[in-house]
Amino acid sequence: MYENQVEGIFNKILIGTNIFLNRDVLRHDYIPEILPHRDEQINRLAGILAPALNHSKISNIFIYGKTGTGKTAVSKFVLSALENKAREVEPLLKISYINCRLTGTNYRVLADICRSLGIEVPFTGLAVGELFNRILKFLNQQKCSLVVVLDEIDALVRKDEDNNLLYELTRINENLNSNWVGLICVSNDLHFKEFLDARILSCLSEEEVVFKPYLANELYDILLIRVKEAFHNDVIDFSSLKLCAALAAGEHGDARRALDLLRVAGELAEREGIEKVKEDHIRLAQKKIEHDRVSEALSSLPLHSKIVIVVTFLLNNFMPKEGVITGNIFEIYKELCKSIELEPLTQRRVSGLINELDLLGILNARVVSFGRFGRTKKIRLGVSPRTVLDVLSEDEVVGGLFQYIPKCLPKRR
Repeated sequence: MYENQVEGIFNKILIGTNIFLNRDVLRHDYIPEILPHRDEQINRLAGILAPALNHSKISNIFIYGKTGTGKTAVSKFVLSALENKAREVEPLLKISYINCRLTGTNYRVLADICRSLGIEVPFTGLAVGELFNRILKFLNQQKCSLVVVLDEIDALVRKDEDNNLLYELTRINENLNSNWVGLICVSNDLHFKEFLDARILSCLSEEEVVFKPYLANELYDILLIRVKEAFHNDVIDFSSLKLCAALAAGEHGDARRALDLLRVAGELAEREGIEKVKEDHIRLAQKKIEHDRVSEALSSLPLHSKIVIVVTFLLNNFMPKEGVITGNIFEIYKELCKSIELEPLTQRRVSGLINELDLLGILNARVVSFGRFGRTKKIRLGVSPRTVLDVLSEDEVVGGLFQYIPKCLPKRR
């Protein structure tokens, strides 16, 4: 019986539905031909890159903006146009696009740059200096210039406190002849440069391009263009589309969020066998995405990050109206590590974990001033305590820690 039910679902998709024309249009990695409300950023980025076509070195570029503001789409759009134009006028120009969150280490970043140039290197085993030498040798022999895009670079720099990779890349031109290497660093954090040391900042000579969050009417324009390619006619009415844009605009103007809402709403309608995406589908999609996103993020965190979240959960139960400071969290974190016979990290590393969880939105850390007594961070859960309990209580290691009663509770201010 179940086989027939499953086969019926599969056959329905194979035959096609009256909802989607091309659902891939709503994916994050789809680069449309039109990027509404990003003309200023496109023109600025193209203007900075244009000297490359005359064999001139470009300025290094820092691109800032929250997730879903079009940074990656605009970067890939302009770089693709630059690459096509370079083939026409024949300056030898290579472009290497690296997502630092996916690569994760200095070695893998350099290995990916090598592979983009056609240089074969093993996944591990070589010194980082050897990878640099191979890149330099290739560029000098081929008389080739290179643009390296480091997307989500903050994920890499925060892991590498010495910032050696970025430092070496800013100095690489000293060992090249008439050719050059230009950097495009893409970050979600407007304060990213605060993580860099002075020697890197002095070598960067960068220009900045800032992407502001989309407004509701701008998101509506983006969705309107995608709807024509993604759905059959009259599947989505204007009210549903405006609701989708309004919900995404209320969450930091995130175009990715808006596209996800639209895609999931369409899939919900499709599963119901309905040929119209209604406002109810949009609202159900919002709940489903939020739950899935937080649950996946929580369950995939490293062990020590999970313990930090459990500590915050426990402290928020004892002090529901007040946030707690890093020192409070660290003391109880050490208690929990001892209770499960785990070697604790240093306070500095735990502070770094808190910053990472704040960036993910799982914790909410805000700076509070105490006047002449200085400033400190107050930390609270950034997601529902019920969700934290539901997801992490199933974890074999940290699940039992929710019953723990802290021995040293912070004093109330």
